[in-house]
Amino acid sequence: MRYDNQANRIRKEVLVHVAEAFMSDNPEDAIDHIPIKIRPKGGAASRCCVYKDREVLKYRTMAALGFGVEDETDELTPLRNYFNRALKREAVESVALTVIDIACSACLKSQYLVTNACRGCLGRACQTNCPKDAIEMINGRAVINPDKCVNCGLCMQACPYNAVVRTPVPCEEICPVKAVFKDEDGREVIDHKKCIACGQCARACPFAAIQDRSQMIDVLKMLKSGKKGIALLAPSIVGQFPGDLGRIAAALEQLGFTRIAEVAVGADETVRREAAEWKERIKAGAPFMTTSCCPAYVEAVNKHLPELEKFISHTPSPMAISGRMIKEADFEAVTVFIGPCIAKRTEALNNPNIDYVLTFEELGAILIAAGIDVQECESKPFEHPAQAGGRGFAVSGGVTGAIRAQLAEEQADLKPVCFNGLDSKSLMRLKAAATRDGDGNFIEVMCCEGGCMSGPGVLCNPVVAGRKLAQLLEHS
Repeated sequence: MRYDNQANRIRKEVLVHVAEAFMSDNPEDAIDHIPIKIRPKGGAASRCCVYKDREVLKYRTMAALGFGVEDETDELTPLRNYFNRALKREAVESVALTVIDIACSACLKSQYLVTNACRGCLGRACQTNCPKDAIEMINGRAVINPDKCVNCGLCMQACPYNAVVRTPVPCEEICPVKAVFKDEDGREVIDHKKCIACGQCARACPFAAIQDRSQMIDVLKMLKSGKKGIALLAPSIVGQFPGDLGRIAAALEQLGFTRIAEVAVGADETVRREAAEWKERIKAGAPFMTTSCCPAYVEAVNKHLPELEKFISHTPSPMAISGRMIKEADFEAVTVFIGPCIAKRTEALNNPNIDYVLTFEELGAILIAAGIDVQECESKPFEHPAQAGGRGFAVSGGVTGAIRAQLAEEQADLKPVCFNGLDSKSLMRLKAAATRDGDGNFIEVMCCEGGCMSGPGVLCNPVVAGRKLAQLLEHS
């Protein structure tokens, strides 16, 4: 998956413009002019014309203000109206993803195609191996009949010239629960009854046609009001910005946050509780227990794998534990979780201890708009720094490693299994685990391959960020 492309850059650019507009002397005019500012008259267009670009940018701006295409009742409603609605709302209204239909390219259905690399060979392995006789030889080249093809891929595997390719629909391909599909007009839509809010479709779409509804304005409004804003930094923030954690904390203080806390501290507590819970469950005869820290996985169980529900750990996620710690100390504090995950918004909506959720992309946009360079900030030590175990939650296998370390002295018979990313196959494996004995008694599940470092709201390439996290853990 590409973490840096023109589509993602445009999304980030819109976020920066919205944050700058909020901080400007005349925010309403600034908001209205965002599409024109990004696509000025006479400038280069991404689509057929600059005017369609502007229309798409309008909907991107709406999403950055917390609204979806579904909220539009009149196409002539100016962006300033949505901006004012965002300023007036008391609480988050929706966390569902939205599809900008006019931005969607209506990609062709996933299919296999024969390229001009075909040699029309004598062997014709593609034709021989096709179970549906869907391949014909026309003018000395193989041609796939789409009416007969069942997309099994055997022809691609058999071709010695690699002349057969598969053309996927990226957003549909990556959705682990098949919640993204085409409507009668060929445009992509999301079935929110199936959607687990993992956000991978938003990251995968090359046209950035799928957007999450930002809570950036809500956070900016809170900071401007002078309320006690507490920033809860996810462990995966390591490597997202230049400089160490202390510099990031100092930058957040410049933005107006009263206190900055590591969610990894909550993760340390999650480790202690989850290890104790695992021992208790296994002793009582349970075949296994799964982790509970990934909200997309929890949503997948709630909506698609009810047979697994009884095996999920009852231990709250690190975000939930951290939020509760803050609220118990100061009930009036406004908690803002800052992480890579869109699904955390769904979790926060059902948790009174978390008020708002920002992605790293949104935080980056706010820092740019405020003119704050993290690298130039003076490093500020944390009042309660986390341990290596909690910080390791950011990567796949990190929870297992922390649990193993917690149980090491007791020599418990921990047999871990790690699901590094969710797709249709891994969901089937998880479903099978609920009905028959498996190889492990502790199952860690991360929806994003590689862990939270690969979440849809990250700024940095996960491999690069992972190296920086490994360096930090060596010295923790």
